[in-house]
Amino acid sequence: MKLASLKEGGRDGTLIVVSRDLSRAVKAGAIAPTLQAALDDWSNAAPRLNALSDELNGGRAAGAFELDVSALAAPLPRAYEFVDGSAYLPHVERVRRARGAEVPASFYTDPLMYQATSAGFLGPRDPVVVPSEDFGIDLEAEVIVVTDDVPMAATPEQASGHIQLVGLVNDVSLRGLIPNELAKGFGFLQSKPRSALSPVLVTPDELGDCWKGDKLHLPMRTWLNGRWFGEAECGVDMQFSFAQLVAHVARTRPLTAGTIVGSGTIANQDTGKGASCLAEQRTVETLRDGKPSTPFLKFGDSLRIEVTDADGASIFGAIEQIVTPLSA
Repeated sequence: MKLASLKEGGRDGTLIVVSRDLSRAVKAGAIAPTLQAALDDWSNAAPRLNALSDELNGGRAAGAFELDVSALAAPLPRAYEFVDGSAYLPHVERVRRARGAEVPASFYTDPLMYQATSAGFLGPRDPVVVPSEDFGIDLEAEVIVVTDDVPMAATPEQASGHIQLVGLVNDVSLRGLIPNELAKGFGFLQSKPRSALSPVLVTPDELGDCWKGDKLHLPMRTWLNGRWFGEAECGVDMQFSFAQLVAHVARTRPLTAGTIVGSGTIANQDTGKGASCLAEQRTVETLRDGKPSTPFLKFGDSLRIEVTDADGASIFGAIEQIVTPLSA
């Protein structure tokens, strides 16, 4: 099934079930008012939501309406936790090579992760609002999963069973602020503003054979100002599966239902597939030409992030945003 949230009903939106082709939807308030409420009682809510999804896709759902993506909030307008990884080591390797640094051996056995911003997520059509272009505005096209309650010290095998939803995120980064923040030795803060989620989140079974080994096996397609930017393969070069990432986060603490875990920027060894963030492209250019030639985002720039199936149909819907100044 596919789930989304309308921009109505309060800060956490109103839960809706969306048809497989993303054309129609139906409110799910009789089952759960919000997606967070559904996740809090997932074992009871999920079968009922699945039944409603079957009715919607079969043309039998009472109260169904045409889906307007611009009316959608993020599926989870705010989450208890967002923990982001960097599971695609080609990206890490290139960035470090560009500055003459080696990748520590531990990076290949111990996931690199950080606590991200979760108090609010942008909707799929909301603008990326930034105070200044000088901050080095960047997109990061990633895959995310959402869990139900995960017990502390869950193994990867156990964690796999707690992955309930899959989606996309534009994990916005302000590259100009990152170096000084990391130099303090205390991690990201100002350099990681709010991110945008895909229009819908889907259950893993909706993905069929494209969800194997707790990884999404489809290309991440990205456009900037209407021009192709990349289509890196999500299932290739991912050092750690989502089950491993969830287990890593849960090693010393339980995870609350509604926890979001990100893959990190999708990147492949094959640079011919393009990039999923500007920092990656700029690194490729630096290694090839001695300096970057692709600029960071400017006000008025547009971006599109999407994953489609083998027939070209959008699975999660597209994230489409325009970079906008704070004063606008």
